[in-house]
Amino acid sequence: MLYLHHVALTPLVVPHTACMSGREYVERNPTDVAIQNIPEYSEHEVNTERFELLSQGVIHIEGGWPKDVDPSEVEQTLRFIKKTEKDEDYIRTIKGLGESLEHMIRQNNAIDIYEEYFTGDTVDHSGEPPSAKTLTVFRDPNTVKRTATCISWYPDGGKKVAVSYAILQFQRQPEGMSLNSYVWDVHNPNYPELELHPASPLVCIEYNPKDPHILIGGCYNGLLQYWDDRKGSAAIESSPIEKSHRDPVYDVAWLQSKTGTECATVSTDGQLFFWSESLEPRKPHASCSFLQCFGL
Repeated sequence: MLYLHHVALTPLVVPHTACMSGREYVERNPTDVAIQNIPEYSEHEVNTERFELLSQGVIHIEGGWPKDVDPSEVEQTLRFIKKTEKDEDYIRTIKGLGESLEHMIRQNNAIDIYEEYFTGDTVDHSGEPPSAKTLTVFRDPNTVKRTATCISWYPDGGKKVAVSYAILQFQRQPEGMSLNSYVWDVHNPNYPELELHPASPLVCIEYNPKDPHILIGGCYNGLLQYWDDRKGSAAIESSPIEKSHRDPVYDVAWLQSKTGTECATVSTDGQLFFWSESLEPRKPHASCSFLQCFGL
């Protein structure tokens, strides 16, 4: 820190006597003399060694698979990975890469990459507290209000949502209650875009992720039904009652497969059914009870 002091000096200079006798001087009145009592400094510039910085990115593209393996199919890739992991050359290569990996780990241990350079200074990045607000309300258009048991978003963009409606209390369904479920447009909550007419109130509903026009729903009476929104409100396929669940179908899920038409259903009757539209659309091609699935 630099402190400056202003000092006023009033010197007394006695004139030379020889000059005074001959009046060989001219009196200057007043006389101002500026004196600066500050050390002189010099300024120098020094250039340190220059370092050139280069930003470089790396892009990873899926590749390296054989021609007979489709990278988009999970089953084929997993099968090829398991086969490769058993190869002796693969094991030998992994052991060789272990030495270089160990060298990198030792470097991380030598340098604290998580060192805090500014301890004590905390910055709050939370901002405003999280909140949510209602944008659209979809109401059951029927006079007898029912519970929205399940929703499924349209897989291509989320511009529509399918909602299933049912009253799940046993023998609490009033006479004249509607069985319909609806597909709503998120930009038009006043009227449903499509009505679904099931044989029994829908407990669960799900869009097909590979074909967004296909809907599958599980009914309260145990049936499983398919809809195609291009063909209207009626179901295009329905499972026979003798091959279906004996209790309400509480959940349905599409399975990852080549055709994208296989699904699984569960119910409180203790059974898990696997359905295939391409093989036998009206019969479950495999089933097991919960006790059998868990080996009990």
